[in-house]
Amino acid sequence: MLRSLPFSSYRTSSGIARKCGHADRPTWARQTRCNSTLANLEASRVQIELTNKPKSRPDLVDLKFGKYFTDHMLTIPWKAESGWGTPKIHPYGPLSIEPSASVFHYAPCLFEGLKAYRDEKGRVTLFRPDMNMKRMNSSAARVALPTFNDDALVELIKQLIRVDNDWVPNKAGYSLYIRPTFIGSQPAIGIAPSSEALLFVICCPVGPYFPKGFKPVALYGTTEYTRAAAGGIGAFKLGANYAPGLVAQKMAEEKGYVQNLWLHGPEHHVTEVGTMNAFAVFKHPDGVTELATPPLDGIILPGVTRDSVLTLARDHALGKAKVPGLTDKLKVSERPFTMREIKEAAEAGTLVEFFGTGTAAVISPVDRIGYLGEDIHIPTGPDGMGPISRGIWQQMVGIQTGAISPHPWSVVVME
Repeated sequence: MLRSLPFSSYRTSSGIARKCGHADRPTWARQTRCNSTLANLEASRVQIELTNKPKSRPDLVDLKFGKYFTDHMLTIPWKAESGWGTPKIHPYGPLSIEPSASVFHYAPCLFEGLKAYRDEKGRVTLFRPDMNMKRMNSSAARVALPTFNDDALVELIKQLIRVDNDWVPNKAGYSLYIRPTFIGSQPAIGIAPSSEALLFVICCPVGPYFPKGFKPVALYGTTEYTRAAAGGIGAFKLGANYAPGLVAQKMAEEKGYVQNLWLHGPEHHVTEVGTMNAFAVFKHPDGVTELATPPLDGIILPGVTRDSVLTLARDHALGKAKVPGLTDKLKVSERPFTMREIKEAAEAGTLVEFFGTGTAAVISPVDRIGYLGEDIHIPTGPDGMGPISRGIWQQMVGIQTGAISPHPWSVVVME
């Protein structure tokens, strides 16, 4: 399989990159040569227009993911001949875009997802936004869109949140979901890198993914469709990765499962859980518990939550930072594994748990996988979680919500 760069290598923070925004991009993806006359993305240039018609705030009890959006949004245009335009924070509303815009015809479109949290003291923080910016720049380069100064975009997102800070829920388990999006907007039909682009950010308050406690989900092992292939776009958060998955999701639901499990190749390697990264936990004869996830081989999306789970587990295993509730005999692996291994471990009683990770759910436990006409049953605890995922989830949520503070992963937006 084609090897992709590890998530930690997705950077645009070199001095050259911050000057021109292209230094870390492959040659084929560069739209323009680095030129000092091109405008950089700069947070200090932002213009703010406040709405005179604030929206009514939704009742937290009625919150549905992605339905209610804040009063304001951020937009930043880009043109090949001039570079980045003026960032603007202005009232949320429709975009003005030509029907011939490249995004509608050739799909230069990518997005990110991250959250802002309010702790008990009222402080608002972001969780590892630098990781989202690195991945966003990597995705932009893959579809020949311009890269940008990641620190500048983080600062602009902070300013947007400060403008709409009263939209950040003040209740445990709730947060403000942030959706940066980047599209090609050149008003011309023709297969070529878009000479115009639009980066925008919208936000919506969201509630807990499992409002009534953790409920394990049932997966359908999808062998009829393939999510990604080596050399393709599976490792990038592009819109084109998601629409083709809807038919597999629909098929899983029709068969009585909640979500699909993407399998790859003739040996049915486990790759992703719907739109989440996949983890399995095995118990070995020597008493070691192994936390395993597929490697970043070019078809796996480098998830921020995935990286966080691995980092917390490795720090625990190395004795650098213990996670309460985790076994001391823990091994952390990024390695391929197949559904045959999952099935055999379940039958032998050595499969401890299986779960997915992502921004929305953080951790989603699995209790059943439909595979080739039969169900593989997976153990879960009385609270719906397993012994490894439970401890990691508690630690991560503690960091996100400020219960574990200070922490380098929490970036302060406002005190």
